[in-house]
Amino acid sequence: MKRRRMVWPVLALLAVLALSACGEKAHETIVTLSPTEEETEETTEETAVQLTTAAEPETEPETEPETEPEPIAQRPEDRVEVDGKIRSYLTGEMVDVEKANRRPLAIMMSNDKEAMPNYGINRAGVVYEAPVEGSMNRYMAILEDYDDLDRIGSVRSCRTYYVYFAREFDAIYAHFGQSTFAKPYLQYIDNINGIEGIGSVAYFRSKDKRSPHNAYASFDGIQKAIEKLGYSQEYSESYKGHYQFVVDGAQINLENSLDAYKVVPGYIYNKPYFVYNEEDGLYYRYQYGDTHRGSEGPIAVKNIIFQYCAAGYYATTEYRNIDVHNSQYGYYITNGRAIPLSWEKDGEFGVTHYYNVDHEEIILNQGKTWVCIIPTGDFDKTEIHGKDE
Repeated sequence: MKRRRMVWPVLALLAVLALSACGEKAHETIVTLSPTEEETEETTEETAVQLTTAAEPETEPETEPETEPEPIAQRPEDRVEVDGKIRSYLTGEMVDVEKANRRPLAIMMSNDKEAMPNYGINRAGVVYEAPVEGSMNRYMAILEDYDDLDRIGSVRSCRTYYVYFAREFDAIYAHFGQSTFAKPYLQYIDNINGIEGIGSVAYFRSKDKRSPHNAYASFDGIQKAIEKLGYSQEYSESYKGHYQFVVDGAQINLENSLDAYKVVPGYIYNKPYFVYNEEDGLYYRYQYGDTHRGSEGPIAVKNIIFQYCAAGYYATTEYRNIDVHNSQYGYYITNGRAIPLSWEKDGEFGVTHYYNVDHEEIILNQGKTWVCIIPTGDFDKTEIHGKDE
C-alpha cells in the first residue's frame, strides 16, 4: 500500500532493533532519524577607509554577560498556586486547586459498540487503551474534573496491567469486577469494585442499555464509596507527578520527525484512528467507521503515545498478558509530527518515563494525552500517515 510504504522502513527498523536487543535498554535500540542540515548564512563586513593619518587605538569588543537559557519544561513538582489554580498532574494546565490536588479517578470503560457513547470520557486528562482478550480492547479514563457528572461509563472489569497504570498517577481505581489473574494485584491499590463490598453505593444500572453495558458510576456515588472505604483523597507525599509539560504559552514542535496527520494504532475490533486538525492543533478520534463521540461531543486530544509492549496470553485463555515493566519502544505524536521513543518504568509501581533518541525525557504539550498500549506482535498493524497521503 503506497501510503504505508513511506513509513514502514523506519518502523520496521525500529522493530528489528528493539526485538534483537536481547536485554539491552530500549533507548539503545531506537533508530535515529537523519537530522536536517542547517543552512549557514555568511556575512561580510564592509571595511571603512580611514582618512586620518594617525592610527586609532584598538578597543576590546563589549561582551554581554552569560545568561541561563529559559527553561522549556515544567516539572510536575514545580507547582505554584496562582489565583486559586495550580498545575494539573494530568494535563499540565492550570486548574482549580481543589481538583488538581485531589487524587484522580481512574475508571474502566467499555469499548463495545453497544455501550457507546462513553459517558465522562471527554473530561479525562489521560486515557489508556489496551487489549483485554481476543481482539477486544478497553479504556481506563483518568479524571480529576468529574464533580458534576451523574453518569460515568459504562464501567467494565479490571485487568492486571491497568492496576499498574492507575498506580502511576496515584489514582483511586474504579472497576466493575476483575479477571481472575488481576484479583491478587488489587491489594496494591485503593480500588472501588462494583461487585464486591460497597459497589452498590458507587454504581448503578441504567435502563437504556443491556447488561453488561449498563453499569455506571457517578461523582456522588464514588465520593460516598471513598468515604466508606476510608481512602485518602490527598496525593501521597512521595508522589511527584508523571509527565513534564512545556511552559505556558509555548508549543513543542518535534524536530527530525515524521509527518503524522493520521495515525492508526492497529486495534482490530474497533479499528480506531486519529486525524490531526491544524486549526486547533488537536487529534480527533474515529472508530467503528465514524467519529468517536463521548457524552459531551467528539473526542480530541493534544498528545498521543504509542507504547509497544511484549505480550502474550494466559495459558489456555484468551486473556492478554501484557508486560508493562520491561522496556520497549514507541512513538510520541503531537502537532502533526511523530518521533520514536523508548520507555522505561521506574520500579514495579513507579512511573513510566518516555525518552527521545538522545535519552532525554520527552516534554509533552499541555493538554489531554491518549496512550495506546500495543503488543509488539501487532507492530506491523500500526500506521503513521503524512499530510498529503
